[in-house]
Amino acid sequence: MPLIYERTFRVRQYECDAYGHVNHANYLRYMQETAFDASAAAGYDFAWYAMAGHNWLVRESDVTYYRPLAYGDSVTVRTWVVDFRRVRSRRAYELRHVASGELVAEGFTDWVYLQTDTLRPATIPQEMQLAFYPEGLPENAPVRERFPEPPPAPPLAYTTRRLVEWRDLDTMGHVNNANYLAYLEDCGVRAVNHFGWPMSRMTAVGFGTVARRYRIEYKQAAVLDDDLLVTTWVSDVKRATAVRHYTITRASDQALLARASALWVWIDLSTGKPVRIPADFLASFSGHIVVNGRA
Repeated sequence: MPLIYERTFRVRQYECDAYGHVNHANYLRYMQETAFDASAAAGYDFAWYAMAGHNWLVRESDVTYYRPLAYGDSVTVRTWVVDFRRVRSRRAYELRHVASGELVAEGFTDWVYLQTDTLRPATIPQEMQLAFYPEGLPENAPVRERFPEPPPAPPLAYTTRRLVEWRDLDTMGHVNNANYLAYLEDCGVRAVNHFGWPMSRMTAVGFGTVARRYRIEYKQAAVLDDDLLVTTWVSDVKRATAVRHYTITRASDQALLARASALWVWIDLSTGKPVRIPADFLASFSGHIVVNGRA
């Protein structure tokens, strides 16, 4: 059995969005903070990593959201290591509403073990693996779902620019992994505004969109003053859902820094229940949506 660690957070007002829900990126922050504490509980805190000259960087994040959290709620994050590969490790998470015990979200992060000075992958020490699996390592690692290949971008894919600011960085001098999700969300909001559906119009009609699942793959680190191009488009439109795809590239050399997909659900703002995507809404996005796998 793996070492299981739990931590409880009380939702602060500034973590909530205009719907009054905890912003999607903050779930990743809860997960990340709990992972740091879980590592420290196993004997590997920040001081140990600094002395050893090694660290972990997130390679992929996956979060599925089941119900919203609001200001004043408390949420318990439960985490454990799923597997170890030579230089990578996957950590799973369950997030539960403290008062009801209801599962509000679950996910995983895929971490890469690195030499801090070179940022080259390093072999995970056996003694570290056993610290997280004190009863012995599992014989077989679970099969991993590969990150989905997105369909080709359609003619009217939407792109916005973003300059990396000091506030976006973490202690390694890179854009924090949760901040990429904030970049994606901002780009999506700008995209719907560009096609004539600002949030104010959707609210007036009585519907909104919420993310059911976010998957992000981090390819390269973004650093201070990088000029980023965030591009988005839509596919897999169904009755009440659609998938929005994203790429983040560096403008100077077109290097791909991250890619992501998000499953969005259309909801009735008065009930919170899924509703059919309005026909006039879809009509406004002609050329922005991939149909039958074709741009």
